[in-house]
Amino acid sequence: MEIDYEKIGLKVGLEIHQQLDTSTKLFCNCRPELFKEEPEMTFERRLRPTQSELGQVDPAAYFEFQKGVRILYEANKATSCLVEMDEEPPHQLNLEAVETTLTAALMMKAKPVDEIHVMRKTVIDGSNTTGFQRTCVVALGGEVNVGEKTVPIQHISLEEDAARRTGEAEDNVIRYRIDRLGVPLIEVATAPVIKSPREAQKVALAIGRILRATGKAKRGLGTIRQDVNISIPHGALVEIKGVQELELLPLVVKYEVQRQLKLLEISQELRARGAKEEDVKKEFFNVTDAFDETKCNVLRKALDENEQILAVKLPKFKGFLKQELMPGFRLGTELSDRARFWGKVGGIFHTDELPAYGLTEEEMKKLRETVEAEDQDAVVFVADNPENVKDALKAVVERAQEAIKGVPEEARAPKPDGTTRYMRPRPGAARMYPETDIPPIQITEDDVGKIFSQLPELPKQKLKRLMDEYELNHKLARQVLDSKYNKLFETIVKESKISPTTVAAFLTETLKALKRDGVQTDKVSESQFRDVFSRISVGELTKEALPDMVVWLSRHDKKSVQEAIENLGLKTISRNELEAFIEKVIKDNRSLTKERGENSFGVLMGIVMKELRGKVEATLAIKVLKEKLKQKI
Repeated sequence: MEIDYEKIGLKVGLEIHQQLDTSTKLFCNCRPELFKEEPEMTFERRLRPTQSELGQVDPAAYFEFQKGVRILYEANKATSCLVEMDEEPPHQLNLEAVETTLTAALMMKAKPVDEIHVMRKTVIDGSNTTGFQRTCVVALGGEVNVGEKTVPIQHISLEEDAARRTGEAEDNVIRYRIDRLGVPLIEVATAPVIKSPREAQKVALAIGRILRATGKAKRGLGTIRQDVNISIPHGALVEIKGVQELELLPLVVKYEVQRQLKLLEISQELRARGAKEEDVKKEFFNVTDAFDETKCNVLRKALDENEQILAVKLPKFKGFLKQELMPGFRLGTELSDRARFWGKVGGIFHTDELPAYGLTEEEMKKLRETVEAEDQDAVVFVADNPENVKDALKAVVERAQEAIKGVPEEARAPKPDGTTRYMRPRPGAARMYPETDIPPIQITEDDVGKIFSQLPELPKQKLKRLMDEYELNHKLARQVLDSKYNKLFETIVKESKISPTTVAAFLTETLKALKRDGVQTDKVSESQFRDVFSRISVGELTKEALPDMVVWLSRHDKKSVQEAIENLGLKTISRNELEAFIEKVIKDNRSLTKERGENSFGVLMGIVMKELRGKVEATLAIKVLKEKLKQKI
């Protein structure tokens, strides 16, 4: 679908969440790291919603409570303590994280607050043992420049990251690991002035570069997440939570706009057909008898377990449930998502997709007669225990009523293809209230002045310096700037005599290619990279040995660079040894050199490098081979 985003009035606001690489967590002295071993301890909780100071219950919290799940938390002693377990009050706010947040805020020209007050934000999906997330505003206002456009920043906050989910619900129990809980997060919220999917990606990239420039941003998948707020006129404000990959961001925006436009179109057509919200009733029909002899595996299993099949009629909806909103995603899918979340059922059947799945025309006829459906009506039915079926069909009815109105406000979760699924209702103001266990922190003019005097380079400034100082082209300089190895690049260049272009190309393009091939390049430490380049600088290794060295080191934890050289047999050879080897190659292939003359160079060079790759510089081998070949001819 081709969309003129300017014409339809698209508005996008971003909330960028970036983990900080501080020495401790936000409210305790535990290490902000993840562990892979088996947990040393577990404990179980069930979280419940509470009323705010105004007596209100947050709808998102109530939704999570309705799932009725219990949470099993996993922990180890190195990354968690009684604070994460909610058995001890939080310690004072991490000042290193505060200073980093202020640094980022000043780089974006934001105004720091006079006093930082920690607040509680109700979250009872299990991702926090306390039932809330701690957050605090550090600065207000500010801006980022993207091309010719200035994007206002609404606020810059500091908050604790959530626990990470490690297991899906089994017997109504879900698993969370609390090692990530309490890791400091910067949140940067933009004004809703972004006008296109591509612009959303550019703004997120610009903010990400500023956060990385602080030198305290964690790197890797999951360390930066984007929440995307999307709205169009006559549509609704929909929040897409937790987009991790920058490349996915424009696709998420595109598909959400496409979904809302299609929902608006369906709403108009439903009303034109005479559909009314009040006609879509929570009136459920027991249609079990219509499927007594069914060959449908799902329904047959339900009947064998003495479960019920209930149905609801959706007046005037015939043909609309199969209409596509996003690739592979239909209005019927929206109803099914709601049914699964609220009713804990596996899914729904609806007449727009039937007969299929072993269901027959005769069964559809009996179904429609039982619910007294007319020609323009659709029918939805579900098989499960009576309580779950009724909850599921209530959710179906509510979503169908919303379809007549237009687009519902909600929070959605991204899928790997850029489409989204229903997540929960949008939270309200009732979810925020003061944190009473942590004293406020004053931000003085002296504090701000000290940080301001030590601000790191802005990305634009650093890009220019990389090009000027190291003579990198624009593409390579940009790759270094966005690489997690940008500091290491300058360290290696200053420590060695190797060309900056060679170092930059390896740390960006070569490592990226190796990673695509499945090499775990992250397992090679920065000190090992420095050692390898140092040995190249003094002639102990060649540039051609770099990929082999990285592959070996990535597969052998705690092994040294020297051990890699010895195991790979990559010790460099002398010029005399090189000349002797090349003379032997020419002698062994005298018939080839006699027949082709200097044109035999390519074949001979292949033989030489196959044997000596990593042991000699390719440029030296080329030079010597040409000399020796010319002499022989």
